[in-house]
Amino acid sequence: MVITDPSRADLVRRALWLEWLTVAWMAVEAAVAIGSGIRAGSLSLIAFGADSIIELASAGVLLWRLRVEVQLGDRFSEATERRASKIAGALLFALAAYVVVTAAYGLWRQEGQQFSTPGLIVTALAIPTMYALAKTKIRVADQIGSRALRADAVESITCGYLAVVVLIGLLAQLLVGVWWIDSVTSLALVWFLVKEGREAWQCEGAEDED
Repeated sequence: MVITDPSRADLVRRALWLEWLTVAWMAVEAAVAIGSGIRAGSLSLIAFGADSIIELASAGVLLWRLRVEVQLGDRFSEATERRASKIAGALLFALAAYVVVTAAYGLWRQEGQQFSTPGLIVTALAIPTMYALAKTKIRVADQIGSRALRADAVESITCGYLAVVVLIGLLAQLLVGVWWIDSVTSLALVWFLVKEGREAWQCEGAEDED
């Protein structure tokens, strides 16, 4: 059925614009976090960047969905969205396992890492950026009755929490400089990764929208 309500059409276009902003930021965030993480040997930054890639893929699915509604007035295939959501969940579980194993190995070997200024900058910027995006997405999602967009907003909130954890670890590393901070900080991310992975696997927000 083609969309005839102009107010809804405007809101969907706004949601589309928000997803484009999300995609642009996540691309920058992932590149900087992973690149600086590799150079500094920081597991927490690499995990943060990898989570950004998964959220980028999730935003891409929702972007496609919104474009279908804007251009054709039709809804995106829920079966395809559920499949993509399960893949993202599996990747998050794999990432959590990687973080646990690598952090445990680093603690056993007593291997530290270098401080990363680019990593500090990108995580500091991610906190207000994710807060603003999430707040706006939730408002638009409530207006158009989209559980999928609301779930995407929750992912933005999670990204903000991850940024806070990584930022605290980087500041502690800068001020204290002990070798084990990055490994311990990366383990603190596991709870967020498993929680988000479970929600993605269960396809929360992927049912038909009201």
